[in-house]
Amino acid sequence: MPAPENRFKIRLAKGEMLYGCWAGFADPYATEVLATADFDWLVIDGEHAPNDLRSIMAQLQVLEGRHSAPVVRLPMGEDWAIKQALDTGAQTLLIPMVESADQARDLVRATRYPPEGIRGSGAALARASHFSAIPDYIGTANAQICLLVQVETRAGIAALDDILAVDGVDGVFIGPSDLAADMGHAGDSSAPEVRDAIQDALARIKTAGKAPGILALDPATAQTYRDWGAQFLAVGIDVVMLAKTARDTMARWRDD
Repeated sequence: MPAPENRFKIRLAKGEMLYGCWAGFADPYATEVLATADFDWLVIDGEHAPNDLRSIMAQLQVLEGRHSAPVVRLPMGEDWAIKQALDTGAQTLLIPMVESADQARDLVRATRYPPEGIRGSGAALARASHFSAIPDYIGTANAQICLLVQVETRAGIAALDDILAVDGVDGVFIGPSDLAADMGHAGDSSAPEVRDAIQDALARIKTAGKAPGILALDPATAQTYRDWGAQFLAVGIDVVMLAKTARDTMARWRDD
């Protein structure tokens, strides 16, 4: 019995257009509600949301069997953090602030069992192996891991072609706000210089045969990014959705 198929990785490889949303409440109840919208993928965010290993695991549990595929964003690309996330059952990881091919290669190795990598072989007690109910887990898990790296600085853009040449990197996610900030535009991704960099990066990623990804909350901007080649496109953030709806609702009655 092999490791479960990673549907998200398979769909990316087929070139399907996949729409996603950020899950930032760090709570399985909220993520389960979000999944009823049938987004193709949901980011369980450990970088800017107050998630820990247990809350990430709980959200993986409520998404099991759902249409929405979980993408776990860790706050960093440390070997031990990657190992723990994979053992809890994550199969797709999004790692921020990748700026070199060497860093990307280290991330690939951290997600793979030997001889391809250095992932610790403790699957017997892990949720990922269904607690030893999947006897062939270690021998088949590598093929089901999907690694997405975030390029969101000038250094990352400069190294993009080298990063794209790394085997085991399935997709590259452009971080528009961080890239804009690093380029001196205080997070304004609409600045012409930033837009040009994003358009060029998305095209280079696609040409290299990797999946290009990005986030846009404004529908017109999201459409533009899709036209530029974005394949896995995040179009919402749950926390922002609730905040906006709540404020708009109160504003309606306050101004009535």
